[in-house]
Amino acid sequence: MAPTKKGDKKKSAMNEVVTREYTINMHKRIHGTGFKKRAPKAIKEIRKFAAMTMGTKDVRIDSRLNKHVWSSGIRNVPYRLRVRLSRKRNEDEDSAEKLYTLVTYVPVASFKGLMTVNVDAE
Repeated sequence: MAPTKKGDKKKSAMNEVVTREYTINMHKRIHGTGFKKRAPKAIKEIRKFAAMTMGTKDVRIDSRLNKHVWSSGIRNVPYRLRVRLSRKRNEDEDSAEKLYTLVTYVPVASFKGLMTVNVDAE
């Protein structure tokens, strides 16, 4: 059997608009970071996670998520975050990217047993 090429069956998955909920373990992502750099590093890591999972370079973070990350100060970032990642079409015609990712905060009582969930478009 001949090996199949990786790019053979590539449907334009990047063009589809999709929304998913993820739990991000911030504790392992900012481990070893100095106190005064923890919250800024957490925001950068959220951007990195969203760009990696959704495949877009343009990542926009909601103000409520930013407030939640900074709620306990620069040093005490929450260990876990439940976020909703929405890949959306860019209405701005002169932008280089066709799609962007919007990251919003989802409040949960407990993180136990939560999995990645596809959310239907509202």
